[in-house]
Amino acid sequence: MRVGSFVLAAQFPGQGQGEALHRAVRSAEVAEEAGLDAVWLAEHHFVPYGTCPSAVTLAALLLGRTRRIHIGTAVSVLPTVHPVALGEQAALLHLTSGGRFSLGVGRGGPWVDLEVFGSGLDAYEKGFPESLDLLLKWLREPRVESTGDRFAFREVAVVPRPQEALGGQDDDGPEVVVACTSPSSVRLAAQRGLPMLLGMHVGDVEKAEMVALWNRHARAAGHTPEEIATAPHVSAGVAQIADRRLEAAEVLQKAMPGWLKQGLDAHVTVDGRKRAMRDPLAYTELLCGLHPVGTPQMCADRLAATSERTGITRFALLVEGSGDLTATEENVRRLGAEVLPQLG
Repeated sequence: MRVGSFVLAAQFPGQGQGEALHRAVRSAEVAEEAGLDAVWLAEHHFVPYGTCPSAVTLAALLLGRTRRIHIGTAVSVLPTVHPVALGEQAALLHLTSGGRFSLGVGRGGPWVDLEVFGSGLDAYEKGFPESLDLLLKWLREPRVESTGDRFAFREVAVVPRPQEALGGQDDDGPEVVVACTSPSSVRLAAQRGLPMLLGMHVGDVEKAEMVALWNRHARAAGHTPEEIATAPHVSAGVAQIADRRLEAAEVLQKAMPGWLKQGLDAHVTVDGRKRAMRDPLAYTELLCGLHPVGTPQMCADRLAATSERTGITRFALLVEGSGDLTATEENVRRLGAEVLPQLG
C-alpha cells in the first residue's frame, strides 16, 4: 500500500495566500521526512479553495527540495492549457527528477478560467479527449503532428523525449493519471489504459463501482488481464489523526467549513449556469465518515478496508484540514510514524 498526501494549498479564513503556500511546501517536505510515498498537488485559479495556480510549477520546486518522494499533479486542468506545453513540462520534470514525477490530468469545471485563458466552453464540454490524446502522443512518440479540431500543427520533434533517461536507458516516461468523476471519464481512461484518480467526495461503494466499470471498458479495449489487475488507481481522501476519534473530527469540523464556504462560493461559472453547492458542515461530516479520521489504529483500519473493498492500493490524503501549519506537520508525522507501519 502506498500512502501520499493531497495538497491544495488551501487558504483558510483570516489567512494570507503566502501562508497557505508556505504550509503546502512545508507539508510536502515533512511528508518525505515521514516516509510517505507521494505528494499530490491540486491546481485552482482565482479562488481561495486552493492557491496553487500551476501544479507543475509547484511540483518542480518540491522535486528540487526532495530526494526520494514522488510528486504528482492532482490535477493539471487540461482544457486551460496546451497539451504540448504540458507534455514538455512533464517530460522535463520526469527526466530531471529521475522519474519521480506523475502527471495527473482532469477536465476541471465550467469555470471562468475558460474565459480568462481563451480556451472557451467547448474545450471543457467536448475537447478533453482530443487534448488527452495529444498529450499522450507527445509523451510517447519522437515526433508529433496534429490534425485535430482544436489543435492542428505540422510535425515537430519532441524535445526533450521523456524516454531518454540519463545514461541512455529508455523508460516509459512519466505516469499519467486521469481524474474520473463520471462514467464517460472512466471509459476514456480505461480505453487508454490510464489509472484513475477518484475524488474524496465519494466512498468505497462508489469507488468500487468505478473500478469495476474501468475494468470492463479496459477489457473491451483489449488491455491484458495483468494490466487491468495491476492498474495503479489512486483514491483521494482526508486524514486527521488524534488520540481520540472525536478529537480528530472536531479539528476538521472547526476549520474546514469556513474554508469550504469561502473557497467554493468564490467559483464563478463561465456561462452563468447555476451551481448546486454542498453545505460546508455536512460535507465536512461526510468526509470524516468516509476517510481515515481518528486514532492511528482507526486510520489504518479505514485505509485497509477501503483497499479491500475497492482494490485500490494508492492513497492521496488531504492532511491540511486543520488549516494550521504546526498541526499539519504533526498530522503528517503521525501518519508516517503511527499509521504506515500498521499497513505493511
